[in-house]
Amino acid sequence: MANQQPHRVKSICEFHEFRDLPKPEHPLVSVYNFEDLKYLNEEEPKSLILDFYSIALKRNANAKMRYGQQEYDFKEGVLLFIAPGQVFSIEGNAELQHTGYSLLIHPDFLWNTPLAQKIKQYEYFGYAVHEALHLSDKEEKMIIDIMKNIQHEYQSNIDKFSQDVIIAQIDLLLTYSERFYNRQFITRKISNHEILARLEKLLEDFFNTDFLTRKGLPTVQYIAENLNVSPNYLSGLLKHLTGQSTQQHIHNKLIEKAKEKLSTTNLSISEIAFELGFEHQQSFSKLFKTKTNFSPLEFRQSFN
Repeated sequence: MANQQPHRVKSICEFHEFRDLPKPEHPLVSVYNFEDLKYLNEEEPKSLILDFYSIALKRNANAKMRYGQQEYDFKEGVLLFIAPGQVFSIEGNAELQHTGYSLLIHPDFLWNTPLAQKIKQYEYFGYAVHEALHLSDKEEKMIIDIMKNIQHEYQSNIDKFSQDVIIAQIDLLLTYSERFYNRQFITRKISNHEILARLEKLLEDFFNTDFLTRKGLPTVQYIAENLNVSPNYLSGLLKHLTGQSTQQHIHNKLIEKAKEKLSTTNLSISEIAFELGFEHQQSFSKLFKTKTNFSPLEFRQSFN
């Protein structure tokens, strides 16, 4: 089972058929109740790739969802976002006990609207399962109400305003979700500051060993993996806590170490660039100038 290739689901109609749901009332947008899902059986492919957006509000599940290397069981109300092309899997072969709702949106429905680009900017579509959004009862009701509004709209007589109304509701749901994630960053202050402290130690260790000369600057992906969070979640968290992205934190630590070497050693600029993981001195000098408004040589001369 572990080696099974993910099953690609290309349309919302195909997804409904695959999950034994009634035929969708709209081919590009669908809201369904998890209580209508049937049990999983051993023959079904459980690893999926969807070619459309999925926003799922789940609770009280007896199945586990795996996303990347993380798994999550939904005992409390959480909101999970999956973008087209992402792989996820469901584990468990008993009768499902999900409650909640799911909203499916095919990218074609958003075509030629501002939301088509805007939806790609929400970083939480790249968060891992264990970074899902936990909702209060009030927040949960707000999300369900919006999903039901979308469902009611496409179940009514379709007219020239229908798409605009549904797009506006989706936009509202995503905006609320952005607000709720910011709230979650605040309420999880202790654990979030622990991640920040671990990031600082991780960068300090990188810059105090031969890691840089062997492998170059650490990537955002590498940092996130070492902190056991997704790159998007780490970036969103750091922006909330410090106003800076992961890449900016890496560069800040780099410049800090560069200043230290320029002011306290006799190493040449090219030697310092090499020790900091740069193949070419010009690349190091350009970054240093961008961050400090001084060339490395000008900075060093200011100490003489």
